[in-house]
Amino acid sequence: MNQKLNNEESKPPSKILNKLKKYFRNPFFIKTTSISEVTDFLRDAADQNIIDREAESIASKAIRLGNITVKEIMIPKVDMVTIQIAENSTEIINKIIDSGHSRYPVLGNERNEVEGILLAKDILPKLFKESLDFNLNEMLRDPNVVPETKKADSLLEEFKKDRSHMAVVIDEYGEISGLITIEDILEELVGEIEDEHDFEEEEIIEISNNSYIVDSKIELEEFISFFKLKTDPLTIDAETLGGLFISKFGVLPKIGDKIKLEKLSIEVSDTDNRRIKKLAVTKNK
Repeated sequence: MNQKLNNEESKPPSKILNKLKKYFRNPFFIKTTSISEVTDFLRDAADQNIIDREAESIASKAIRLGNITVKEIMIPKVDMVTIQIAENSTEIINKIIDSGHSRYPVLGNERNEVEGILLAKDILPKLFKESLDFNLNEMLRDPNVVPETKKADSLLEEFKKDRSHMAVVIDEYGEISGLITIEDILEELVGEIEDEHDFEEEEIIEISNNSYIVDSKIELEEFISFFKLKTDPLTIDAETLGGLFISKFGVLPKIGDKIKLEKLSIEVSDTDNRRIKKLAVTKNK
């Protein structure tokens, strides 16, 4: 009898054992040697409710930000709205009204010459004067010009330090290839940021029997519910339909790339150099 009691006393309480096991399973206790291990541990932390899913998603994206170049997320030159230094006041004001942007790269007379950045708010005082004429050169802010190869996380730090919001991107030959804003980088962390100039569109549009066009930003839970799928969205390492594609391919998919999800065939139908935009969904019989 005494021997049995001694054996039981020598065993640590089960609660302590469980705490020790939980402590050593804690992903932040383990030293990591690669980015993939860190993201795995973050996922484990979310599974164990140490952090929530949103925090895990943002932290994982922040870690990957160091591998993303400015070229991958910039607005290409063809989509830039710019002002020429020689444009008159009326032309500049009309361009600002039509585009609705808050900042504009101002280009010089020479090719690829960046004179500065014009803030729309600096124009406002001029609108209340009898004459709309103003000296554009006096209103320019210093431009920030960065190479395509610059890392997104490094540029974000520069934006914070300089309190700037936009940079003009150049290629290896010094040619202007695009522009990037602080919003473009933040969207890599938290997803699409809609402002008052963004128009809401139907996320799922039926174009014919069993054929649909779907916005890539639709939440997976909503997508699965609409098509009455059995897949549990919590088992997928993504929050949106576009994110599902990226997690499957590991890189930004191109038009024509497709996956199957239960009875659905899902194909990329529209994209740009930064993100998937639209997907064609077909119900298979």
